[in-house]
Parts: sequence; C-alpha cells; structure tokens
Amino acid sequence: MSFTPPQFEQHCQSILKSRSIRNKVVILCEGTPPSIEERRSPQSYKKNKELPDANFYLACVPPLQPLPVFFNCGGRTTVIKTYFRLLELCPESSSQYYLNPNKLFAIVDLDNQDDTIENYSFPSTDAIFFDLYQKFQVNPQNAPNHRIWTTGLIHKEAYFIIPELQDFFDIDMCINIPHYKDNPISLNTIYLDMAESIIDDIDLERNFEGVKERLKDIFDSEFNNKNEFKKLWINKFNATSEKEQKDELILALLTIKKAKNFWKNIQPPEDLSILPERFQEQLSLEIARQFYAKQSNAPKYHIAYFLETVQKISENRGTF
Repeated sequence: MSFTPPQFEQHCQSILKSRSIRNKVVILCEGTPPSIEERRSPQSYKKNKELPDANFYLACVPPLQPLPVFFNCGGRTTVIKTYFRLLELCPESSSQYYLNPNKLFAIVDLDNQDDTIENYSFPSTDAIFFDLYQKFQVNPQNAPNHRIWTTGLIHKEAYFIIPELQDFFDIDMCINIPHYKDNPISLNTIYLDMAESIIDDIDLERNFEGVKERLKDIFDSEFNNKNEFKKLWINKFNATSEKEQKDELILALLTIKKAKNFWKNIQPPEDLSILPERFQEQLSLEIARQFYAKQSNAPKYHIAYFLETVQKISENRGTF
C-alpha cells in the first residue's frame, strides 16, 4: 500500500510515540501496516507484531535474545523512506519521543529491481546486497556497517522453501504435512517448477543484466539471457548429486526467482479443515519458531545473523 503525505507523517509519528519501543531495537520491515482507522492511535501500532511480515521476523528471534519491535511500513521504498524520516524527526539528543536512533534498523526484500538510496553509505539496495552477502552467506566483516539490510534471497517467502526445510516438512510436520500439487510437499518439485517458469518471467527479463551479477560466484559467464539460464540451471540441477552443489544451485534460483506464487500453492492436507491462506500463514510462523529461531548465528542463516548483529550494534552504541 502507499501513504498520502499526511498519512505518512502520521505513520512516522505513531512509531515515534509508541511506548513499546522504549530502549528497544526497532526494525522496520515490509508488509501492510495497520489500517487507516487504527493508525489514529500510537497504541494501535502494538498490533504490528501480529501482522505479516512483522510476525514472521519476530517469531524468528531465538529464545533468551531480547525482542526487537518490528513495524510494517508498506513496500520497500516506503520502508526506506520511513527509516530516514524517523531519523530526521528524532535526533540523538531528542527526549520528545521513545525512539533511540542508535537502535533503529530496517530490512527490505532484495527484489530484482534496484532501488536508489540517497544520502546513505550505500547508494542502492543492490549495493547493500553485494556488500552484505558473499556466495549466499552474510559477510561477517561487512555486516556491522549496515543499518538497512536487504534479504539475501529475493523475498521473505524464499526463506520458507530453502533446502534444509525438506526435513522439517517431512518430520516436524509429519501429522499435517503440507501438500503441493496434491502430493506431500517436495521442494525439488517446486524448484523445477520455478525454473521452468523463468521463460515467462517479465520482471526477470527486464532486470536480468543486474541480477545476473548475483550468480557470478557459481556460474561465471555461461549464459546471456533468462532462457539460457533456465536451461543451464535445469541441466545442472538434474545432473548434480552432490548436496553442497545442489544447494548452491537452489539458493542461486531463490536469489533471482520470486517464490511468492509458488508458496501460495502450498495446501493443507485434505483432512485438515482450514483455509489455504490461513494454513500458509500458520506454517510460515511454525517455520520461524521451530526452524529459524533454533538456528545458530552462522552466516548462512541470514535472518539469525541479522537479528544478532543489530542487537550487538545497538548494545555497543548504548541507550538513553
């Protein structure tokens, strides 16, 4: 959604005046914010933790780690705009609001289209990505330099179908195992469907030269367009039996190919009476709680590394 200028100012003021953020790490993320009616009160912004995407990220926080406060701010551009507006309204010396500027961060989707950022250490979202990630892992040396993060995969939904989650679906969800195309979920089937759909992907075609750079660590210059990439990827995927190489191919795909529509095709088992949309939301939260919240802060776990990094930065900078 988009804000009118008055709505945007009200949105920023509601965050600044939310008592829940006192001495807390504040993380701005994408996702639909509270409705216009609810936005009239700063207290309504407490409901952010119940809204996708904020509820997913919050559920990823490991046990015993201090809980940050997440705020949905609309699309990627609006998240970034909100970040800078909050800093303008709340300088470090301000005692008018509850926000500590040293504890303010943002995370946005990588997406395929680059987004320019003015008056920041990194000029665009792609520049952030290339400095922050290396061969599908967070670069530990560079991570502390970032207050605005991009996801390491194209969208949040890509984190719902990484290769390691196949065991989670098969074992942890064995009673209510998700279905895809009327069969128990097979992530390899989803990956192949995603690769096949590249031929019709207009967004990928328009931005291909830019996103091609994300793949150079494992593909060199073996393709010149999206159709050549599709054929190359499928051939390599079918011919590779070594797990590490296969996982790299999958992460490469999840870095450039949107997963959202494929996630929407995940269905509950027939004997479970629940709307698919509700099942998908509950499943994403189970993935967050039972998988991501239990992972180490190894650089390959982007979300866990992000959460620990922002906590360390805020602690080093102190509080009011």
